[in-house]
Amino acid sequence: MALHHGLIIVGSGPAGLTAALYAARANLSPIVFEGVQPGGQLTITTEVENFPGFPRGILGPELMESFRQQAQRFGAQTFFKSVTQVDLRNRPFKVWADEEEYSCDALIVATGATARLLGLPSEKEYMGYGVSACATCDGFFYKGLEVVVIGGGDTAVEEATFLTKFATKVTIIHRRDVLRASKIMADKAAKNPKIAFLWNSVVEEVLGKNENGRKSVTAVRVKNVRTGTTTDLKTDGVFVGIGHQPNTDLFKGQLEMDAVGYLVTKGKGTATNIAGIFAAGDVADSVYRQAITAAGSGCQAAIDAEKWLEEHT
Repeated sequence: MALHHGLIIVGSGPAGLTAALYAARANLSPIVFEGVQPGGQLTITTEVENFPGFPRGILGPELMESFRQQAQRFGAQTFFKSVTQVDLRNRPFKVWADEEEYSCDALIVATGATARLLGLPSEKEYMGYGVSACATCDGFFYKGLEVVVIGGGDTAVEEATFLTKFATKVTIIHRRDVLRASKIMADKAAKNPKIAFLWNSVVEEVLGKNENGRKSVTAVRVKNVRTGTTTDLKTDGVFVGIGHQPNTDLFKGQLEMDAVGYLVTKGKGTATNIAGIFAAGDVADSVYRQAITAAGSGCQAAIDAEKWLEEHT
């Protein structure tokens, strides 16, 4: 028999754990399935300096552990389990986590989105130490330095344009000889004196150093796809701008999504196309993708769920 709960939250980033905090304080006794990356993307972020309340910054994993403890303090239960299947056709909704069946009256989906990466071992090694997938999160650290942005679509051009506020030079590395970005954005980048372009090129390796336990990026090894020649381009930072993929495969065919896979919510709230199911954080946000906005929507989802449960149970 399925273990029944009034509210289940899938995901444990800022959205999921904020939802858990608010739901617990509303005496909803939520349970949280933390998934394959407990704490979300912030757990791979070395320093968080743009989350309000921490004037000296805080380590990403430390911040998320504080989120978790605060939610647990008010009665939320968190489990290091991954949801492998859901059945949302009827209420109570069914959720399978590590092969165990659960059911719930309301569900909050906060599974986040994952930055598309190149898949290089060196990219993984220097992630958070000179490699980033979020210019708005990390651009401030590159004041007066030179950086590269990998990609040629709107994401890459947006990142590059934002980075010119801090960096002295931003080089966009693109595998083609023309940007895929919208014309207005491409024209804006072409006119920006701080942006340079390296066409017909792909990054094969991120180069760096490790001095006294402190890792940093020093260059990228770039291959020209037409000539096959490789060169090392000196840089202080690497921003991967090839887009994000919402973690919504579990919900395909059940919850309404846009063309990319982001969950669609109604109006200014967090309700999805199925009554009793709510979406919070990056799983439904293709625009802002910040920890603070994710946390805010987690609060909204918990309040929306509380009101819905009051009316329907």
